[in-house]
Amino acid sequence: MDFSLTEEQRAVQEAARDFALGEVDPIVDEIDEQQRFPMEVMKKAGELGFLGIIFPEELGGAGMGYVEYVLVVSELSKIDPSVGISVAAHNSLCTNHIYKFGNDEQRRRWVTPLASGEKIGAWGLTEPNAGSDAAATQTKAERVDGGWVLNGTKQFITHGSVGDLCVVMAVTDPNGARAHNISAFVVEKGMEGFRPGKKENKLGIRASDTAEVILENCFVPDENMLGEPGEGFVQALQVLDGGRISIAALGLGTAMGAYETALAYSKEREQFGKPIAKFQAVQFHLAEMATKIAAAEILTLAAALEMDRKGPNASQLASEAKLMTGDLAVWCGDLGVQIHGGYGFVKEYRAEKFYRDAKICTIGEGTSEIQRLVIARNIVGK
Repeated sequence: MDFSLTEEQRAVQEAARDFALGEVDPIVDEIDEQQRFPMEVMKKAGELGFLGIIFPEELGGAGMGYVEYVLVVSELSKIDPSVGISVAAHNSLCTNHIYKFGNDEQRRRWVTPLASGEKIGAWGLTEPNAGSDAAATQTKAERVDGGWVLNGTKQFITHGSVGDLCVVMAVTDPNGARAHNISAFVVEKGMEGFRPGKKENKLGIRASDTAEVILENCFVPDENMLGEPGEGFVQALQVLDGGRISIAALGLGTAMGAYETALAYSKEREQFGKPIAKFQAVQFHLAEMATKIAAAEILTLAAALEMDRKGPNASQLASEAKLMTGDLAVWCGDLGVQIHGGYGFVKEYRAEKFYRDAKICTIGEGTSEIQRLVIARNIVGK
């Protein structure tokens, strides 16, 4: 498998790096402290094509693939995982669900403004009592003349309070077979009965908007259903394969950011008359971080390549990449603080932020335990 980047891919990577350094880096501390969603950054990301990387140009996208997508998300996450996860969720969850399962009219109506950054998208699967067991969805959709009336609450929704539309999974057949009784709907801002709930006060990725989505007798017309009734949960599982590559890219970028921050600090910080980078204990930490990051990068690119070619191992590789990079991000975040010593415990240095941000990589879009389950089922069968 050839992992060398094309000239176009290197240009995309450099553009993402320049954007992250120029537009994101100057405001990282401010938006983290204020827990402010940087809408101005997202709009600029849309203008550069980062919010529609994997969608065709005729729908407002950049017409690229998952390899370019991984490069963009990882470069953004090296500077601020909050921005990285916002770009990732917008692409791989909301927009991708509509693109994969919507009809031509739905794609034109929603994918085009989402891919250009004109609109921000959210994706509603998780509920208070339906996390890893997503098939336990309790949000209900009752059939009425011309559409459906939705009632329920979605939790931990990225862009839940800032999104212009949300793909929502709801039970359309209460007596139907488990996981085959759920349908997907596009719910738009301004619809009566659709509103954000509590905005979460989080440990990390604090500038990424995470909130409840509440539906109270919300009428959604028939033309807002994606696919056929009962297909929503199966659709969601397919969407999550791409979503896990997103989180793998997030974890990879977070690990890289923690490592590069620690490396730079170790060359500047002096103890006993020389930079701490000259001490073998620190060198060994840095060497192991660099080696594991290189391995994780190859696995993540392998998953992206498999997804691009629609290969049979995309699901397994996506889960393997997410599992590996999630654990790696947490490990690198911890070592980054350790290398900084006392300075790693204060907000003046970025080490503590990577430490906080990293943990979501082992939880979001399927916990590490769920990834092991997916991988095991692919290996030994169900």
